Amino acid sequence: MVDAQTRTVLFETPLLEHRRAQRTGRVTLRLRTDEDVVGVRKQVRERAVAIGLSLIDQTKLVTAASELARNTIKYGGGGEVHLDAFGDGARLGIGLLFIDDGQGISDIESALRDGFTTGGGLGLGLGGSKRLVDEFDIDSRPKEGTAVLIIKWKR
Repeated sequence: MVDAQTRTVLFETPLLEHRRAQRTGRVTLRLRTDEDVVGVRKQVRERAVAIGLSLIDQTKLVTAASELARNTIKYGGGGEVHLDAFGDGARLGIGLLFIDDGQGISDIESALRDGFTTGGGLGLGLGGSKRLVDEFDIDSRPKEGTAVLIIKWKR
């Protein structure tokens, strides 16, 4: 586990401060290996159960988290994920911010389209992840890195 104050990823993104006033907690995990992906999936599932997400919403969030964690490793060369707990007085949510120092995404619009792939896969990663969550944002700059934020709110 990486402490949020000792970040290992240098890519600076405004997404680090997204919904800061509603954030009630943050844990940062590294993403380097398949074991790290398993750890992220476990943490996300535990947090989703803890706030009472439905089984369907748990599955959607864990699926999106798994896909984005793998992308962070495969395309970004590794990085980190910030697991955030949110509360705004009326609802609870879980946010995940995946960050890497990779080559970035030169055409985000294309990358979000189903069928787009640079790695020989099915091309369902970013667009599919976006459809599984309530909020989705991406910040990517060529030769600097990529940050992808997802949030799932308890209904």
